[in-house]
Amino acid sequence: MEPRQDPLREIVYLIRKLMQASALYSKALSKKYNVSAPQLATLRVLLHDGAMPPSQIARHIMVNSSTLTGVIDRLEKKGLVCRLRNDPDRRIIRVELTDEGRALAEKAPPPVQVKIIKGMRQLEESEREKIMQSLSKLADMIDAQDLDVETEEEVF
Repeated sequence: MEPRQDPLREIVYLIRKLMQASALYSKALSKKYNVSAPQLATLRVLLHDGAMPPSQIARHIMVNSSTLTGVIDRLEKKGLVCRLRNDPDRRIIRVELTDEGRALAEKAPPPVQVKIIKGMRQLEESEREKIMQSLSKLADMIDAQDLDVETEEEVF
């Protein structure tokens, strides 16, 4: 029996593996369909739920509104979405798929999250709960709001 690798190294390796899978998926999307993962997620939300305000799209795809503004700008430049203003209140903007955007959203592969969700649904509820608790702890440790890029002491 092979001795078990250092658990901390294994955790870091697995996190990197997940990040790499996401990056490879995004790269393949960009190459084949000329859209990023957030752009595709936006297109798919609009395909399934219809035209909606940017703030609602941001909640659906779990990004902040300022990030989504750039996503919509790029999709609009590509002719995949258009912004519509409501006649009675011109301040209200809704984003809608163009015919080209609809065609792309229908033929593009589902986001990588769909694969994760399908796999998670095959697990027992208790296993999903353990994963959620562990990932929550990791997310709190990383705390993306406070990331510091200064060199940390070497831990391995």
